[in-house]
Amino acid sequence: MNMRERNLDPMTAARRGARAALPKRFYQAATVGEREGAFALLLDGKPARTPAKHALALPSRALAEAVAAEWAAQGEFIDPATMPLTRLVQVAIDRVAGEAAAVAAEIVQYAGTDLLLYRAAEPEGLVAAQTEHWDPVLAWAETALRAKFVRAEGVRHVAQPEAAIAAVRAEIARYAPPFQLGALASLTNLSGSALLALALGRGRLDPDAAWAAAHVDEDWNIKKWGADAEAVRRRAARYAEFDAAVRMLALL
Repeated sequence: MNMRERNLDPMTAARRGARAALPKRFYQAATVGEREGAFALLLDGKPARTPAKHALALPSRALAEAVAAEWAAQGEFIDPATMPLTRLVQVAIDRVAGEAAAVAAEIVQYAGTDLLLYRAAEPEGLVAAQTEHWDPVLAWAETALRAKFVRAEGVRHVAQPEAAIAAVRAEIARYAPPFQLGALASLTNLSGSALLALALGRGRLDPDAAWAAAHVDEDWNIKKWGADAEAVRRRAARYAEFDAAVRMLALL
């Protein structure tokens, strides 16, 4: 696993674990309790723990209640696939808290080769779709972040101005670890674009617009060739993770 996968794919471990037999539900009630200035998930009144045995405690009651709702909604078995918000906060606590600098650096690396910077030369319809969805975000980055990027055609690497990268680095620093930074990292990984994640975080894009912008190429191919069932399933799973990251930012 490379650095990008380790730091920015907050669901990899959960997907692997989901392949094993699901554990039976062992609690009756999932609630929230305030402890030492944080809001802890309580299972039958006992503090819940992350996979790394840290306390599952959050800085926002609203976020803690949303996590508790995922636990309360479980049936006879506990299915991590239906708990994207829980998985994301667990990764924030267990991984991002101890690797915040590396996670932030990986988001910066995404910006250096951002999805929005590499354009198709043809066909005309795809070029137009990329322009429609991506150019406003680049214009926002130039105006709001003072980050002017260089576009390229195809996949040939183009080095970006250091001033633009520095501006993105400064914007990322606004996201406090581990939860805000963890949500931003997830949004970056799932969209393939640090610029889309930052525009979403600032409110320049709403979640639907950011998701659509992240899938311009994929949607073009679907329109031309159709979609297969497995691709639809994978996209739905990614959207659940994307939505969890959006909700986590909103609830903090």
